[in-house]
Amino acid sequence: MPHLKVKPFSLSKIEKSSSRFTLFNAMDGHKGNVVLYEKSTDARFLDIVQKEAEYLIKPNSITRGADAQTLKKILEEFAQMCELDVIHSNTQSNLNKPKLASEYLKSIEDFYDFKTEFEKVKVEVGFGSARHLLYRAAQEPETLFIGIEIHTPSINQLLKQIALQGVKNILVLNYDARLLLEMLPSNVLETIYVHFPVPWDKKPHRRVISTAFVTQALRALKKGGKLELRTDSDNYYVYALEVFSSLLKAEFTVSKNSYIEVISKYEERWRRMEKDIYTLSLYSLEESKEERMELNFDLDKISLEDIKVPRESIVKSDFFVHFGKRFKSDSKKGFVVECSFGSFTMPEKKIIVANEEKCYYLPSKPVKTRVNQKAHNL
Repeated sequence: MPHLKVKPFSLSKIEKSSSRFTLFNAMDGHKGNVVLYEKSTDARFLDIVQKEAEYLIKPNSITRGADAQTLKKILEEFAQMCELDVIHSNTQSNLNKPKLASEYLKSIEDFYDFKTEFEKVKVEVGFGSARHLLYRAAQEPETLFIGIEIHTPSINQLLKQIALQGVKNILVLNYDARLLLEMLPSNVLETIYVHFPVPWDKKPHRRVISTAFVTQALRALKKGGKLELRTDSDNYYVYALEVFSSLLKAEFTVSKNSYIEVISKYEERWRRMEKDIYTLSLYSLEESKEERMELNFDLDKISLEDIKVPRESIVKSDFFVHFGKRFKSDSKKGFVVECSFGSFTMPEKKIIVANEEKCYYLPSKPVKTRVNQKAHNL
């Protein structure tokens, strides 16, 4: 991840350098500072970690996103504007590197009211090296593929390959697949690939496959569409069988060590080790009713005086709200607060920015789900 190591400097230089940067200081006895960067439609936070001999400046984990090139430009601009004495930097752009196909990197908001001109739509959850995704896209140019991944280096590698190969039918999303499915229209997908998800044997609640995920998958799939799970984990295989079998009405197939056209380097290794690989395919048996959710996550009607930040977490039967560190601005009346909320298995992480002019979420509004609406309404 891009970052800067600089010699210690006066933080008062930040806001004097440019109106794009606003300094916030930690509250409630916490240490640290964050800097809000705002330019047209883009807004990000930078964390400043102060050490005796150097300061570390890095993108805040909540607002950084997956576009490393944009983060590098922000850090470079920050260093130049504040005239920082840089000890170490990994923000320099290499002109010989392929340009990232960032127009194919989408935000979750791009899937609100999702529509496409492609004949078919398929999703791959956790594409990893993207070998399977790129192969499928090349074989099926009439199909739009949505690749979902939370591992930033994997996303950047796929974007490089999209640029190098001139791929036109892949969209990339850095988000939780379980939340995306809830937003998609009913009866829109041909196939959902979930190949070799993390087994999470010690934390089974974090598994991608669950009754809630499968229910949303069947709704988003067309009649006859398929959810395809491949795993080398005996425990995950048995668990998935239980989930599929618990459905009121289901049709699924199971195969062991079956061959597919393209495999990952990990599957190659497992085959050499003669490790068993299971494929479970669950089919959508009927068309689903369209679900319409009228949800609103605006904060613009809330004044600075109205905001009360609870010190304790709020826990309900189906959702929670937790507020983390708070930071205030000495130069501008306002503060920011880190928060997490929503479902226990798919929580949102946001920063709320509140000042005299407006109150809003960063990096974006919450995903339009019912539990997020309940949390927001508190």
